[in-house]
Amino acid sequence: MNISAIKREKLDLLLAMGRNSHPREFAALLSATSGVITDVSLIPGSIGGEASAQIPFEMVPLNLGIIGSAHSHPNGAIWPSDADIRFFAVSGSCHIIVGYPYGEDDWRCFHPDGSPRPLEVVE
Repeated sequence: MNISAIKREKLDLLLAMGRNSHPREFAALLSATSGVITDVSLIPGSIGGEASAQIPFEMVPLNLGIIGSAHSHPNGAIWPSDADIRFFAVSGSCHIIVGYPYGEDDWRCFHPDGSPRPLEVVE
């Protein structure tokens, strides 16, 4: 599926999750309908730390239709780390990082190789 957009309410939710978990990271999985990200799923057993967040894939229900991931960078760096890129490679095609201070422009979307990808915000 070609992912071209995210619903504004879901982006706002990701930014709020970053603020609420700060200074720890959060991690979530993304699902989409007709090329638009419409669902954010926190996975039971996710471990959020100050330097990383981990998702135990044995806890991921198979029917979620995962297209990618989202997580926070409490240090404000909105660029994937090497560990992020390794995770991106096995978890879908669209990956969002939200960073401190979690404002409207404090997020980016990436391809699995860590290169930036455009993502429109739609109502």
